[in-house]
Amino acid sequence: MNVICFGDSNTYGYAPRSYFGGRYDADNRWVDILAAQTGWIISNMGQNGREIPSFAPSLPADTDLLIVMLGINDLLQGRSPEQAAERLERFLSSISLDRKKILLIAPPPVALGAWVPNQQLIDDSHTFAQLCQALAERMGIRFADAGAWNIPLAYDGVHFTEQGHKAFAAGLLEVL
Repeated sequence: MNVICFGDSNTYGYAPRSYFGGRYDADNRWVDILAAQTGWIISNMGQNGREIPSFAPSLPADTDLLIVMLGINDLLQGRSPEQAAERLERFLSSISLDRKKILLIAPPPVALGAWVPNQQLIDDSHTFAQLCQALAERMGIRFADAGAWNIPLAYDGVHFTEQGHKAFAAGLLEVL
């Protein structure tokens, strides 16, 4: 099975204690854990700081599954949950794959930390997850809410810890 994981720094595997975009080792990144446990060919298209793009990237014709987890950077840049959901809908609508081959994952809610200075961002992340679920239902896209997976976050309130990556992979394996 050919899988593409498209997301932000948590998909990339960013290690928050690294100031220069470093990443966790492969055995501590959810994308690589998923590949090791399934035997699937997985392309990691995670990028630090990625906001929801206007259009989908070109995807290989043999893509069996596209996993999308985006939106937190949009909230951190001051967009409302509704604005981020609108951007996400435009992005998802531009993907040429059969919608049954797309899995939208609502990112886990953020927590107070170095990058999350107030309760409003936390509330917005919860609202965004609800909007993602409604969007997936409306578009006929598979959906999972990472907020249900008890993901440990780093001191910054946004990024997964190594244990968080393992918990995310375990949660994802249950829905796949």
